[in-house]
Amino acid sequence: MFVLQVVVVLLLAVGAVVVLVLDAQRDSRREAADRSLVVAESVANSPGIVAALQSPDPSAVLQPRAEAVRERSGVDFVVVMTRDGIRYTHPVPDRIGKHFVGTIAPAQAGGTVMETYEGTLGPSVRAVVPVKGPSGSVVGLVAAGITLKKVGGEVTQQLPVVLGAAAAAVAVTTGGAALLSRRLWRQTHGLGPSEITRMYEHHDAVLHSVKEGVLIVEQDGRLLLANDEAQRLLDLVPDSQGRHVGELGLGPLTTELLASGREATDEVHPAGSRLLVVNQRPIDRYGGTPGSVATLRDSTELQALSGTVEAARSRLKVLYDASVSIGTTLEVTRTAEELAEAAVPQFADFVTVDLAESVLRGEEPGGTEPEVRRIATTGIRDDHPLYPTNELIRFVSSTPQVRGLTMGRAVVEPELRSAPGWQAQDPERAHQILDYGIHSLITAPLRARGVVLGVANFWRSQKPEPFEADDLSLAEELVARAAVCIDNARRYTREHAMAVTLQRSLLPRGLPEQNGLEVAYRYLPAQAGVGGDWFDVIPLPGARVALVVGDVVGQGLHAAATMGRLRTAVLNFSALDLPPEELLARLDELAALIDRGEPAGESTDEIIGATCLYAVYDPIEGRCTMARAGHPLPALVRPDGTVEFLELPAGPPLGLGGLPFEAAELELPEGSKLVLYTDGLIWNRERDIGSCLEVLRTTLRGFDGGPKETCGAVMNALLPSRPSDDIALLVARTRVLPRNQVARWDVPRDPAAVGRMRAVVASQLADWDLEETGFITELILSELITNAIRYATGPIGVRLILDRELTCEVSDGSSTAPHLRYAAATDEGGRGLFLVAQCAARWGTRYTADGKVIWAEQPLPDRATD
Repeated sequence: MFVLQVVVVLLLAVGAVVVLVLDAQRDSRREAADRSLVVAESVANSPGIVAALQSPDPSAVLQPRAEAVRERSGVDFVVVMTRDGIRYTHPVPDRIGKHFVGTIAPAQAGGTVMETYEGTLGPSVRAVVPVKGPSGSVVGLVAAGITLKKVGGEVTQQLPVVLGAAAAAVAVTTGGAALLSRRLWRQTHGLGPSEITRMYEHHDAVLHSVKEGVLIVEQDGRLLLANDEAQRLLDLVPDSQGRHVGELGLGPLTTELLASGREATDEVHPAGSRLLVVNQRPIDRYGGTPGSVATLRDSTELQALSGTVEAARSRLKVLYDASVSIGTTLEVTRTAEELAEAAVPQFADFVTVDLAESVLRGEEPGGTEPEVRRIATTGIRDDHPLYPTNELIRFVSSTPQVRGLTMGRAVVEPELRSAPGWQAQDPERAHQILDYGIHSLITAPLRARGVVLGVANFWRSQKPEPFEADDLSLAEELVARAAVCIDNARRYTREHAMAVTLQRSLLPRGLPEQNGLEVAYRYLPAQAGVGGDWFDVIPLPGARVALVVGDVVGQGLHAAATMGRLRTAVLNFSALDLPPEELLARLDELAALIDRGEPAGESTDEIIGATCLYAVYDPIEGRCTMARAGHPLPALVRPDGTVEFLELPAGPPLGLGGLPFEAAELELPEGSKLVLYTDGLIWNRERDIGSCLEVLRTTLRGFDGGPKETCGAVMNALLPSRPSDDIALLVARTRVLPRNQVARWDVPRDPAAVGRMRAVVASQLADWDLEETGFITELILSELITNAIRYATGPIGVRLILDRELTCEVSDGSSTAPHLRYAAATDEGGRGLFLVAQCAARWGTRYTADGKVIWAEQPLPDRATD
């Protein structure tokens, strides 16, 4: 058979090659004739051919043209001749003028000659066509010819490929036939019919001896074969073969599967007291008889074992999920809720968590505390009769909760109905719990780092099986993991409370009294930590008011302590009455010193700087001077409702150093609102800063209320659900001091002017009904004016300001600061500033662009403040 296949393939290949060669030769002859005819007709009909034939020397004109056509067309010759056959052109020049060898009579009559001849180069084809003049007469002939070898060369070149393809086809076919024959020989192992029969007998013996049931069912549902194991597993009768599977008394699922013939993989079917694993496949997918084969395995013991494994796997999954979901926050209550949520409904139907009161405050419990507060309750239903959340519970000594707290380990009550100890806690509620269907309990103490924090209770109602020993170990593991997280949250609560307490102790406890601004504020510490935000309202001499908002980088106790140091520094620097840019420069030096002076390794929060905005408002002039160090731009709400973010000169954050600070001065109409804030207000994970600033602008533009109401509106619009940073907000509405409460005079540089000024000031004090302060005020002004006339330069000015106190100011053009000294008994001078310091409540020096101002404040009489 194999040899016959090879012979047939060879004959087919040889026949195909012969047919291809003959066809190629025929095509070559046709192509040669067509090419010769086309070239001859092209030359005969080309422009100028008739004129060239009639010229004195036709060969001179036609020979180059004929050779060019020959080379381009690939023919062997192009011959132009007279009507009688005398050549004008030829590839061999010495043949020009000789008579053309070939048939030309038809062409002389106006026809075309096509003939095949044996030339010097082999078999060739030539064509001869006439050249007709304008009158239609034949004036010449054109012949073109080509050898068949030249046209058939392409076929010759393709012949090896054709032969190679035929050889490859023969090889592939022969190899395939050899492989199929070899495979058939291998599959039958070279056996004859008798050997194959004996082999099937052996297979039948093996089929009935294996410990796995085998069923072969025909397409119509009749049982064709059942081995001994299948008959045992299915309890088949001896004559079951040949009967329909529906008549064998099998279970409905098994009958449906065997009758349908569908594929099945590891399906579990009950068969009496057994659980069988059934696999079924069709047997006709490779061309066999339609039907199916099913295999059966007894998996009763394996199923019981897999149930145990599944239960263990389920417990491990609960532990894994709990390790991921418990402790996501540092809140005691939320961590307890996460413990309850992790165990319901996978492990228990209801979970309650009770913690000691001291744990909720962040304190460390002092031992086993039977009085606890329920802080988390989670269950499959909400209508349970268990103690509600926030209930303060004191467990009696007979309850499993107290026993667990005393022993320090979990206690299981598998059957609550038969356990009287827990019912003594609240008999009426215990009866309701049993009627509700709760039947089993595990109580486990929450113990971490040797301290008992509370107790977790796991209840079952819907799950019929009671808690067992394996469940007890799972409950202990769950509670152990949760207890560490709760203790971490407790410690964090304690540290957070300490940091908040420190922070609030460092912040202003109230706003000082002043008349320049109507101020309101809001301060909100972060929920996840304590930052270093602060604010201040500082009354300054001359009825001026300073506003401060700052933010220390970082969080924690260190940031709060650093904030306190910077705030104290601002208060001290403001007492020197420094301009805003100079105050920030000194504060920048202090922040750098704080960073450099921090011992390595003592702080986990490395403070690298802070931001601050310092503004001074003068209610007399209605002007405000501001400077900032890396702080967000303030917002200004004008009386007409327009809102703008003031473009203050940018300064570096405090602590970086190296760059100066600049101040901006602007005029604020009375009733304007200045809004200062820290970046915690405009930093939100859900929105970018640009969007938050636009919300702030929209809120301020559309709100017409006082500073207190404005603070509330801004916080409602921008406050995130869980602030991750402190928020400080300061809103100040400007006021202007009435002009009748300010008096100004220019003083000539004449000692006699001192007396005149005393009289003028006395008159002004009388107008203000402040005659009681006249003597001291005249004494202070006399000494200050005298010093200015004697030691200072430039024009001298005097200003009295009636506000919450009486302020006397003397200005001059000198930048030299006066010094308080104690004069000796024999000295004639040096007592002026000493007298001023003794008579005034406060005094000091303020430098201006034109010089300095020496001021002194006196308290007003009680009747003047009524």
